[in-house]
Amino acid sequence: MPALSIEPEVSETDASRWDADTAIAILHAAHYKRLVRTSVLLVRDLATAEEVVQDAYVGLYTRWARLRDPDAAAGYLRQAVVNGSRSALRRRGTAQRAEPILRAIPEIAPDPAAEISTRRGVLEALAALPERQREVLVLRYYGDLSEAEIADALGVSRGAVKSYASRGAAALRPILESLR
Repeated sequence: MPALSIEPEVSETDASRWDADTAIAILHAAHYKRLVRTSVLLVRDLATAEEVVQDAYVGLYTRWARLRDPDAAAGYLRQAVVNGSRSALRRRGTAQRAEPILRAIPEIAPDPAAEISTRRGVLEALAALPERQREVLVLRYYGDLSEAEIADALGVSRGAVKSYASRGAAALRPILESLR
């Protein structure tokens, strides 16, 4: 006997029939963790990433009634998270430029775990890439998106996605090999 469920089974293809509350609840359950992970890799800060994703969901909620294609809501969220991450990085850069030149740099204790050290190296290598290359690689390998989905999320062509991915991977290859 199958388990009884309080919620009726709903697939994302039924989005045009949802109200805003139902839509956000279903989309949150299906995409929240992946969107936060994507944003963390772009902004390198969990708290900021969670705010970016929350803002994307709030934006979707307030605009739900005006969406032309409710079935594209997941793509809208991805694009909103990428754009929100870019904005967060711009704000962070502006704030850092406004800080006094003389500031104390906290000492970071060396991390004894090789795995954490390697992970940190990968994140630093990603951070050193140009913005578009980093975004494409994060969406491709951490977000597990196709070239078409990445192109839609970033507003570029599939050819540009391939180019950014190729250049980014080529730039990362020597750094990642040195971490082995």
